[in-house]
Amino acid sequence: MPIRRLPPETVNRIAAGEVVERPASALKELVENALDAGALRVDIQADQGGLSRILVADDGAGISAEELPLAVERHATSKLAPGADGGYDLLNIFTLGFRGEALPSIGSVARLTISARVKGGEACQILVDGGAVGEVGPAPFAEPHGARVEVRDLFYATPARLKFMKSERAEALAITEEVKRQAMAHEATSFSLELDGRKVLRLAAERAGVEGRLARLGAVLGREFEDNALLIDLEREGVRLTGYAGLPTYSRGNAQHQYLFVNGRPVRDRLIGGALRAAYADFLARDRHPVAALYVELDPEQVDVNVHPAKAEVRFRDPGLVRGLIIGALRHALAGAGHRASTTVAGAALGSFRPQGAGYQPPPGSGPAPLWSGAGQWRSPQGGFGAPASATGPGPVLPGLSERSARVEPDFAGPGGYGAQASVEAARFTPQAMDPVDFPLGAARAQLHETYIIAQTRDGLIIVDQHAAHERLVYERMKVEMDQGGVARQALLLPEVVELDPAEAERVAARADELAALGLVVEAFGPGAVVVRETPALLGDTDVAGLIRDIADDLAEAGQALALSERLAEVCGTMACHGSVRAGRRLSGAEMNALLRQMEATPHSGQCNHGRPTYVELKLADVERLFGRR
Repeated sequence: MPIRRLPPETVNRIAAGEVVERPASALKELVENALDAGALRVDIQADQGGLSRILVADDGAGISAEELPLAVERHATSKLAPGADGGYDLLNIFTLGFRGEALPSIGSVARLTISARVKGGEACQILVDGGAVGEVGPAPFAEPHGARVEVRDLFYATPARLKFMKSERAEALAITEEVKRQAMAHEATSFSLELDGRKVLRLAAERAGVEGRLARLGAVLGREFEDNALLIDLEREGVRLTGYAGLPTYSRGNAQHQYLFVNGRPVRDRLIGGALRAAYADFLARDRHPVAALYVELDPEQVDVNVHPAKAEVRFRDPGLVRGLIIGALRHALAGAGHRASTTVAGAALGSFRPQGAGYQPPPGSGPAPLWSGAGQWRSPQGGFGAPASATGPGPVLPGLSERSARVEPDFAGPGGYGAQASVEAARFTPQAMDPVDFPLGAARAQLHETYIIAQTRDGLIIVDQHAAHERLVYERMKVEMDQGGVARQALLLPEVVELDPAEAERVAARADELAALGLVVEAFGPGAVVVRETPALLGDTDVAGLIRDIADDLAEAGQALALSERLAEVCGTMACHGSVRAGRRLSGAEMNALLRQMEATPHSGQCNHGRPTYVELKLADVERLFGRR
């Protein structure tokens, strides 16, 4: 076939296919134009998922009558200025849009109306219908300056594209998500969004800076994120990273709530996902994902924003620097959080206490509300908590609470306990020096089911999972010892032979040198076994066979090509789990208080190695509300 020059309308429609993928793509281009024009207010309306109508109104600089015809010409833009040599630098980009394709591309597949006014000028408008450009004429425009861009019947000129659109609801959700991203990137601009005449988003302008940004993020992502966010602020080699990231205990089941903004531009980049996984590797299970909004600011010449027609992706000149900066900043912020856990944990705990949460409705006239017996039935509250026992037997007891499981036992330093260490730690925090209830995690008062520590604070109570908390403490101490040259080891009086599958035994023996650095000395012992001669001293009296089998599973998942040092978090976590105080282990008062004080002094102790909370804090005011005292 001969080579032909395509007509302009066909060229425009091909360009529209790259730039305007769906209604949300058209909306993105129009909002970015408004922001580049200096808008402090952006009002958006969309009908039928944006396919019927999209309207974007702003109070920016506007467009003059002389420039309106140029605005709908391809590759005509106000966002690139010629240099001294007359050329245009496509690497030094300071605006969100610069290609000059958005308006003509939209106009080639829809009915486009642009109304605008510059400060001190007359209002004017221009119409583009399926690529046909009309004349500039007067327009009703009440604002002193700004622009109104209306898009009707999107893709009517390319009916084949309409067949690939999703449902109106899906397109409306995509529009909402796009507006949220733009709003998170520009906290000093107010945004409003109406879908089919219904107001779904109204965001007032916030003060520029970290405080205003957090308020905007809270308005978009929810106030719970605002309450559980850690400030990120770090600069390295001319690249600055700011933003907020959620505590590990405030996580989600997918990665949809991870946002990256580069020089004010919302972008999607796999770099952020990998960096977040690396930063939170010690704190989250593999099926949990952190919530974060990160803002990268760098010299425009260090990032290419021209790699995608819709400008949805960027390419960094030094991606390793940006990735390292993100990981370092996140780890620094997580370390600074100390033992802090998310507020949502307490909210969930309080919700579970309310009878209506269990679906119970007392019958009318039945008297005092019954108590849940824990055995599948409701028990009458006669006598109540603390009432004297009746002549026929003991009075009712709160569910799950018995004299044996609730009492504080005398000091016990048996195998697997804190021993002398607990006494020393507890002695440092005497009541004469400071009232224990004034410590962040309070003073231990009881132990429930030999699993949970109950502590009293000045304004509430703390419930601690002793196994999860001690697991984190052991893990953090192992990391410190690794950084100092290796984990201290203890020799077994009798080496223990652990039988494994031949392939598992081979994998473990092949990593003997790396395991030794973690304090675990193993040797091959025939085709299907290994012998363990030394274990990490931190683990105390541990289940050696169970530990080796779990490590063998870790190595099988990692694969032969991955160095054990890269699996340090998983292997150390496995060891810490085996070396921590188990559920069912009775602790003395000194041991419980020592555990609380160590948690306060240990980074990341608010969650175990899998991202689950190690403690729940209930404020006294919330507990009083449960009993109708407030």
